[in-house]
Amino acid sequence: MTEAAAVPRFRLPVHTRHAIARAVRMGLRPLKADPPMRLVDWGRRHFKLTADSSHERGRWEPYPFQIGWLDAFSNDDIEQCDVAKAKRTGYTKGVALYVAYNATHRRRKQAVWQPTDDDRDSFVKTEIEPMISAIDVVRAARRSGRGAEDTIKFKAFRGSVAHFLVGKAMRAYRSITLDVAILDEIDAFDLVVEKTIDPVTGARGRLEGAPYPKLIIGSTPRLKGFSHIERQVAAADARLRYRINCPLCDCEHPLIFGDGKIAHGFKWDKTASKPHETVRHVCPHCHGSITQADYLRVWHQGAWVCDVTGIRYGADRIWRNDRGDVVRPPRHVAFIGLWAAYSPQRSWPDIVREFREAVAANKAGDSGPLQGFTNETLAEVWEEEFEKTDHSILQRRAKAEGLPVGVVPRGAGVLKTFVDVQADRWEYVTWAFGPQGESWAIDYRILYGNTGDWAQWEAKLDPLLDLVYPTATGAKLKISALGVDTGFQTHLAYAFARKHKARNVHATKGESQPGKPIKARRALMDIKTSGRVIRKGVALWHVGTDTAKDLIHGRLQLEGSGAGRMHFAADLPDTFFTGLTAEQRVPVRTVRGLEHRWECPSGKRNEPLDCTVGCIFLAELDDLPRWTERQWARVLGALEPDLFDAPARPATEAVPTEAAAEAAPVAPVHAHTPKRPLPPRAAQPLGSDEWHSRL
Repeated sequence: MTEAAAVPRFRLPVHTRHAIARAVRMGLRPLKADPPMRLVDWGRRHFKLTADSSHERGRWEPYPFQIGWLDAFSNDDIEQCDVAKAKRTGYTKGVALYVAYNATHRRRKQAVWQPTDDDRDSFVKTEIEPMISAIDVVRAARRSGRGAEDTIKFKAFRGSVAHFLVGKAMRAYRSITLDVAILDEIDAFDLVVEKTIDPVTGARGRLEGAPYPKLIIGSTPRLKGFSHIERQVAAADARLRYRINCPLCDCEHPLIFGDGKIAHGFKWDKTASKPHETVRHVCPHCHGSITQADYLRVWHQGAWVCDVTGIRYGADRIWRNDRGDVVRPPRHVAFIGLWAAYSPQRSWPDIVREFREAVAANKAGDSGPLQGFTNETLAEVWEEEFEKTDHSILQRRAKAEGLPVGVVPRGAGVLKTFVDVQADRWEYVTWAFGPQGESWAIDYRILYGNTGDWAQWEAKLDPLLDLVYPTATGAKLKISALGVDTGFQTHLAYAFARKHKARNVHATKGESQPGKPIKARRALMDIKTSGRVIRKGVALWHVGTDTAKDLIHGRLQLEGSGAGRMHFAADLPDTFFTGLTAEQRVPVRTVRGLEHRWECPSGKRNEPLDCTVGCIFLAELDDLPRWTERQWARVLGALEPDLFDAPARPATEAVPTEAAAEAAPVAPVHAHTPKRPLPPRAAQPLGSDEWHSRL
């Protein structure tokens, strides 16, 4: 017997060997690369519906109209995909499916932004976490063990991560690198995030450097002119609607709700006892009508077609042009008109019943149900008559008055200047005030520079403290106060106000809640400067911006001269007038019910309005609306010329040039500045009787 033969051989039990083999196979499974699959095909194989997030359970099967935009999600030739949709069309489930697909099949870094914390938490708890538990391949791809983070904000997978964020704060768009960015219900986001960037720009910036960047934007549309999804759809290379083939004539057309002006779309018998139950869809070609059951028999043959270019994505799941040739898909596609009639989850009679009830409520004075129907059932923006002012009217009025830029007119005796801060510039407006709330816009300038550089704050804004303007009487008048908005570059604005506190510089922050007084409240704020924190280093004034804008809007409707009138120098640029009138007063649903607030439509600039609000606040801070006639007489009298003085230089010669404004605003002129008047003895009307009562 050899020595080797004498050594006993150790063998593991069969069940142990099988357990080890299973563990190895399970451990290697996430590392196995699956054959490339489109999102819909992957979902059919792996995705499951759970009782936590769906009325149905079991294997997932897409509706025919869902296949087009889901395939677009997973097509790397398409960089941006927009979906304007109604409720109950399966979009949220499609997003959850896409998250699972990216985590396991594509293994790409992704983020989903939701409008609020509650929306994010609900999405993760009802869609993402049940999906992880129910789907084997997703559960197997989870990263576990020491250092594997698993929170409501972050899920780690082998080879990929998923962030779940809230889109209202700038920090949500920083310090993450992504392959896929998903903005869900974007019309519920702020138009501009912290007065800096819009959410689409913020999310797109996280995709820079990705080999196959993907931006997904989906939402139920809201207000026309204030809708993110409307703006993105308008910029798309192709805007596609789902068309079906008429069962009667085989002609292709989309489903539409229609109205009384056209012969096709939804129609019902208004004389029937239950009109909604008689609803049918009338074909625009043969004028035959079909029921919802007829539609569901042909819906699988439908195609997404662009009304303008004719490009289509049909049941064969191939992109074709209007001649039927195979083409590459557009870089940016939008799927529109995805309203409730396409979904089997909404019955056509139920849609008509909802519409009839909404119309009845609207006739009774409540437009809310009709707006909800338009947004959530028809997937269309809601348009109504908003309170706004036409800038061209103000320009014509200014030209007629013919006041020169940079000159204080007769009747004005106090100057206020306010500065709005943006990323690459400061904008300021100077208003002259007179008795009974009458005011004149005499100057508007833009100072370009890096607002994140303290040295440029000193170079650009320090000269504003010495701004002096000639008067129509030949005197000189210095600004009595300067306000700075702190919404951007907050701590630099704090530091500037603190440095020049003795020169009547005030830090401000807007509060848009209805009913807030213009001079709302004062708070002491900490300052971060030069690496240290100064506790309660600056006084921050909170300004009731909605109240101020109500006041301004009312005063802009007044013509002529006198109490509450607002006037403008004739040569102020167009951008001043468009910016002053940029905002609209729109209805907003809150927990307190329907409220009206001032909002700026997407793509418009409102800095002149913000500066004007700031000047109105500075006037309130000095109690100008309540000065007595005696107080005003003393201030205005000090500006009248001495009959024995030499003639004053023409006022127009003192107007600073644009170039001079950018480099160094008006050089200081040591002129007599009236002393601050005594406290008021009697109140005066602030403006028109209609509007001053809102304060």
